Amino acid sequence: MRSIHPSPSSTPLLIGAKLRSTRQAQGLTIEQIADSTGLTKGFISRVERDETSPSVATLITICQVLSLPVGSLFEPPTHEVIPLADAPTINMGGTGASERLITPRGESHVQVLRSTLQPGASGGSDLYTINGETEVLHVLTGQILLHFRHGNVSLRAGDTITFSGKEPHSWSNLNDTVAEVIWTIAPAAWSGSA
Repeated sequence: MRSIHPSPSSTPLLIGAKLRSTRQAQGLTIEQIADSTGLTKGFISRVERDETSPSVATLITICQVLSLPVGSLFEPPTHEVIPLADAPTINMGGTGASERLITPRGESHVQVLRSTLQPGASGGSDLYTINGETEVLHVLTGQILLHFRHGNVSLRAGDTITFSGKEPHSWSNLNDTVAEVIWTIAPAAWSGSA
């Protein structure tokens, strides 16, 4: 059997956007990178726009200045699509709610839940907190009432509220129509494979 040698991909490897976003996240200018690496601002700019390919040594130097592992430039972007029908159902407590986890189970930075709240559905009469710094509630359809220690907030379709994850709260759907809502919790209240 004759061996077939792999051929290089015809798709160019684009690393500039990752270098630029890393630099910007650190609050560094192109001029600062150029000064630290001994390269010109124009060259750094062309590398960030993928208009030129640096040598391995130059790339290592740029990555060292950015404290960016060179290998991370070559990792494929990670993403996971979760069709709503395949999203696992979960029970966050309360009654009359059908809830699905629409972010990956192992995602620790953010957790997004889609909830269908039947008429009369409730998070319970006791206020509660979820282990997260920030909660965001967006109402897709219907209306929902959020309960806080200092009063209630009524939300209609299209409304979004952001509040501290440490603030005790509950919710209810006091209307005669189903409400669809999206809860976002950051960081994730829990994550794992179970």
